[in-house]
Amino acid sequence: MVKRQIIHIDQEKCNGCGQCIPDCPEGALQIIDGKAHLISDIFCDGLGACIGTCPEGAISTIEREAKEYDERITMENIIKAGPNVVKAHLKHLKVHAQTNYYNIAVEVLKEKGMEVPDIEEEEPPCGCPGTEMTIIEPPMGGPIAGMENSSTLKQWPVQIHLLHPNAPFFDNSHLLLLADCVAVANPNLHSQLIHGKTVAMGCPKLDDSGAYIEKLTEIIKQNRIKSVTVAMMEVPCCGGMAVIAQEAIKGSGKEIPLIREMVSINGELM
Repeated sequence: MVKRQIIHIDQEKCNGCGQCIPDCPEGALQIIDGKAHLISDIFCDGLGACIGTCPEGAISTIEREAKEYDERITMENIIKAGPNVVKAHLKHLKVHAQTNYYNIAVEVLKEKGMEVPDIEEEEPPCGCPGTEMTIIEPPMGGPIAGMENSSTLKQWPVQIHLLHPNAPFFDNSHLLLLADCVAVANPNLHSQLIHGKTVAMGCPKLDDSGAYIEKLTEIIKQNRIKSVTVAMMEVPCCGGMAVIAQEAIKGSGKEIPLIREMVSINGELM
């Protein structure tokens, strides 16, 4: 068991309409006794393709202890559903830039002597509202002095797992690798750290560092990143964020300045 993002269905809100079922090519959802249910943690990748099609808002993602998602077992299940479902699954992985899962899926198809669908030119929206790329125009001149809630965020999404390496807001940018506790602790987050940067946010202790390194390596490889700033808490477990940044830069084969910013547990930039 590992702690990870996984689908949660509010049974009180669910009306059993089944609109979520077609958007889960992995086969993790079924209608049982008039309600949608997650039938297996193994099949749920936690990326939330089903969220956007629920008219009742009954589906969300939560972080909890769950069995690890297994792409190989999932593919065995998906192949039984036919070529259209296989193609939908591969598109889903491509849209979310899940390179490792995609490669495993292709490997399974080749092992079985099956044709790999050509989806290089096809990346339609997957219907997940949390992953819709948005460029945000910050206030002129940056944060407004003395004004609360003055945001300088330039893009959405910000969570590392949800970011696409080819998102337009990465090119020619300064990247901020932000430990999520910093966002809670630092009262001047936008003016001191976010202003002028593109944000990639996560937790090095609770999340999969290997997946973070893989995603960030692709982001740096595929874009002109001017610098990488790591903002982390002074607690020991947060030091993993700097290691993630170092490995990603190394893996990209590029020479990029790495800046470390430490925040104390009382919120001060040290």
